Amino acid sequence: MDLRKVIFPLHKWWWLLVTSTLVATVASFFAIQGQPDLFEARTTLMVGSTISNPNPTGTDFVAGEALAIAYAEIANREGVRNATMEELGLRSLPQYVAQALPRTQFLEIIVTDLVAERAQMVANELAAQLIRISPTSFETADEESRLDIVNQQLILYEQDIIETQAEIDALKASLGTLTSAQEIEAAQNQLGALQSKLNTLNTTYTSLLASTGADGINRLTIIEPAALPSRPVGLGEVMTIFLAAGIGFILALGAVYLLEYTLDNSLKFPGEVEKIFKSTIIGHIFSTAGLKRNKVQISKYTTHPTAEAFRSLKTNLLFRGKDRDLKSILVATPDKETGKSRFALNLAISLAEGGKKVILLDGDLRVPSLHTNFKLSQAKGLGEVLTNQATLEEVIQPVNKYVSVIVAGSKHSDGVEWLDSKRMDDVLERLRGMADFVLIDGPPYIVSDSAVIGAKVDGVLAIVCPGVTKKEAANNMAEQLERSGANLLGVALNEIPNWGSTYFAKIPNNRYYTA
Repeated sequence: MDLRKVIFPLHKWWWLLVTSTLVATVASFFAIQGQPDLFEARTTLMVGSTISNPNPTGTDFVAGEALAIAYAEIANREGVRNATMEELGLRSLPQYVAQALPRTQFLEIIVTDLVAERAQMVANELAAQLIRISPTSFETADEESRLDIVNQQLILYEQDIIETQAEIDALKASLGTLTSAQEIEAAQNQLGALQSKLNTLNTTYTSLLASTGADGINRLTIIEPAALPSRPVGLGEVMTIFLAAGIGFILALGAVYLLEYTLDNSLKFPGEVEKIFKSTIIGHIFSTAGLKRNKVQISKYTTHPTAEAFRSLKTNLLFRGKDRDLKSILVATPDKETGKSRFALNLAISLAEGGKKVILLDGDLRVPSLHTNFKLSQAKGLGEVLTNQATLEEVIQPVNKYVSVIVAGSKHSDGVEWLDSKRMDDVLERLRGMADFVLIDGPPYIVSDSAVIGAKVDGVLAIVCPGVTKKEAANNMAEQLERSGANLLGVALNEIPNWGSTYFAKIPNNRYYTA
């Protein structure tokens, strides 16, 4: 995994990450200001008595779970709500939820309110209303009196059962000491009578106990009444702000990678460029945007790092062409908006260092631009030479002792036909004899003009602008170069953003490039 592809978007879009995080933080801070505190009260009930039963069955648990779900549904109904409001004298109830806890016999009622006391009161009253509608509720004095009588009878039966069991145990122990058949028979008859009495007592006791509801499955019991809430619920102001900041950062992070690797189909990394063109990168020219000095002819400032970058490019270019007489070079790009004309101008100045004579030719007969950089006349140029309206000597315009410029001249919609003519071959041959280097500023490879020129010159220098040049256009240029048999000298990266310096090339520390 190439870590540069992970870090690159963060380095490029750091301002978006910081801005999004700050906006989310500030927005959450103002959003939580003035919001009232909320208090939460919670009551827990249990259905049945499986916990207190020493021998509960699976059926008891299943029935308890089903009843808990049913009671939770009842608690959310209008009947319980209205009864609770009437009992408490309220016109409306605060927000609450009644829910059965999964795979248990527990029922939970949670009330959220602005007032802590009211939340506690409503939670407990909702539980009380559920108990009142359950079959084990005892509300009337008659029912309470009946329960007291049954409990008294249960106590008497418990004592009788204990005494009868003691008599049975004593009689069984005495059977071993009897020798007379008549005594043994009498003891056995007495033992049978006591056993029958014990069975009757147990049956009666069980029946009475069931009538009290103490062991009933359909029984509601409060096991944890609602306590008075001591603090508001929620994450707290600080945690809420941190959470909002984190969400803002994550959303911005997702947007960054979406922009870079989904929506943006431009070339960003040297490896991508070299793979498409099947050639090495021989030049790294960083952006000069924002400089107060003349950024058009930046290479004439010998102390500027960009001037040194063009010298390095010139050296690499000459090394690539040392096996052949490299005199005519086409500077071309896959598409427009890559600063190609300024690039060609500065490369011409670099090639002229050391007393070399350079002729810079504008080969874009459709959309010429080279004349604007030197503020030269566009009246006569290459177009007029190709159409025999002017001689080559008439259109050469010197800009200094070693560099001359031939502008495109008048626009020609059928320029490709003239560029592909024998006349163009003659022009290039004559220019080779008039200068040490002929540098042609060609049109982008999205038109066929550059492919025609590329097949006629000694070498082609491809210009790619990171973050601008599209992959489709680069692929198209590479395919046309291969089909035309042009000699690709290498690729130069132009207008590299300053924030991308650590990803494209090492440059000396200076006051212009601090990325």
